[in-house]
Amino acid sequence: MVRRSSVSYLDRLYASLTYLLPIAAVVIFGAFLFIQFPPLLIIFLPVIKLNQILSISIIDFISIRFVTWFCVFIFVVRSYKVNHFTRFNAMQALLLDIVVALVGAIAELLSVILGKVAFFPFVLQIIASVTFLGITAAFAYSVFQCIRGKYAEMPVISDVAYYQVR
Repeated sequence: MVRRSSVSYLDRLYASLTYLLPIAAVVIFGAFLFIQFPPLLIIFLPVIKLNQILSISIIDFISIRFVTWFCVFIFVVRSYKVNHFTRFNAMQALLLDIVVALVGAIAELLSVILGKVAFFPFVLQIIASVTFLGITAAFAYSVFQCIRGKYAEMPVISDVAYYQVR
């Protein structure tokens, strides 16, 4: 991605903060790894607390995560007053959050279909661990690139994010 203009330090911070949504959403998928590697739990404790805050229900099915997601989409991604760098990274973070939600929905669907099969817990553990590690790696890469002031290029996700924020 070509840099459109110089990126200020404040824009780098704002762009990095948007990636807290997907990492907070994926932390529940790391439960299997937290059991096997207890020091990992200590590292992710602030993210677990953030996930608990975002999961608070405001009205029945509407949570703080839901409101935050739409606020970021409407007031950051769709606002042309916000720097392109911040809008791009916000859209990319929202897309990663959608990936986490889709994997969660697929896991729920598989639990209904394959719930009684003997090997299903193993399959669920693999799905959850791969999702956790993949999103965590994408989070680390994206935040690192944001700090550097560069666009984080991820296959498919970056293309879709770019088309959304033109």
